[in-house]
Amino acid sequence: MSTLQLLSTLTDSCLTSSTFSYSPKRPISRTKWSYISPSASSSDDAYDSWSCSLSRRKLICDAAITLSAVSSSLVIGGSSPALGADQGLSEWERVYLPIDPGVVLLDIAFVPDDPSHGFLLGTRQTLLETKDGGSTWTQRSIASAEEEDFNYRFNSISFKGKEGWIIGKPAILLYTSDAGENWKRIPLSSQLPGDMVYVQATGEKSAEMVTDEGAIYITSNGGYNWRAAVQETVSATLNRTVSSGISGASYYTGTFNTVNRSPQGNYVAVSSRGNFFLTWEPGQPYWQPHNRNIARRIQSMGWRADGGLWLLVRGGGLYLSKGTGITEEFEEVPVQSRGFGILDVGYRSQDEAWAAGGSGILLKTNNSGKTWVRDKAADNIAANLYSVK
Repeated sequence: MSTLQLLSTLTDSCLTSSTFSYSPKRPISRTKWSYISPSASSSDDAYDSWSCSLSRRKLICDAAITLSAVSSSLVIGGSSPALGADQGLSEWERVYLPIDPGVVLLDIAFVPDDPSHGFLLGTRQTLLETKDGGSTWTQRSIASAEEEDFNYRFNSISFKGKEGWIIGKPAILLYTSDAGENWKRIPLSSQLPGDMVYVQATGEKSAEMVTDEGAIYITSNGGYNWRAAVQETVSATLNRTVSSGISGASYYTGTFNTVNRSPQGNYVAVSSRGNFFLTWEPGQPYWQPHNRNIARRIQSMGWRADGGLWLLVRGGGLYLSKGTGITEEFEEVPVQSRGFGILDVGYRSQDEAWAAGGSGILLKTNNSGKTWVRDKAADNIAANLYSVK
């Protein structure tokens, strides 16, 4: 049974020859913690820099929730506000989490071999685990992280089979080969350009990780060695191409705002100011910058299930690319956003997708994005919905 998860928080260097390796360390112990009721709190220093697809979380937060959706027309495990007669009951229910006040949720992933088993990441070394499809969550401790005087922010998680990867800031990389029963700390080189913000499991003992300066590294032996997939940082690329017509490249600060990967291994990233975007395909030596043919700055971008692109602009607005593949041609799609910005889009199939945004905005399409219908499940939650997967 397919599921969707939605996260919410209330209220220039050369890379061609870069490789690094590690020595194995002991497995990370596992501990369950009791539930903690969320209460009002201001945000912490977790907002100090970019995080993969989620830097837009730079808002004051009071607590954290997830919304869990199942492929059924009824809410599982609780009730939900009724929608209009033409929409039926919402597919979403609210799930309360055992986390400290002020924790910001950043990513979520489930084990492909066991869809009921998943993990949720956040600031303050937050790692939650569920074994019932997301209905309940328990805390997991990271022993090797707690031995150091750091407060890690876990940015990204990904699974392929029973193998999983977690990356965070300050630089930390965790690997599991047994569906998360044990997590192994993999030391990283201190010479990495930028902060790691995205990781993707790609096969047996294989993964890709991306830094906020555009470095892409690939491993095929469980993280013992990594090789650079691009020859230079994005800043270096733009210094060479700024005269080639990329509007706004002179304002580039050297980091991404968001980055997303397609199942085929193509990447799309948005510049930190949102004034242009970049793409990378396997085998290309550099990131390729693209002008935005839209007046407003880009909020986020990602891949549709059919291989095309979706694009969100600041202040609200949803655009879909013309055709599939990489292009600079987009068409705006009317959405009922009530004036609030849309922050993320997630596809369950080529036809069905969900869009989420400010003030509990939740939209659904069943025709590949041509039209969208509003779901009122989160209308009564004082929250911005940041990510849907």
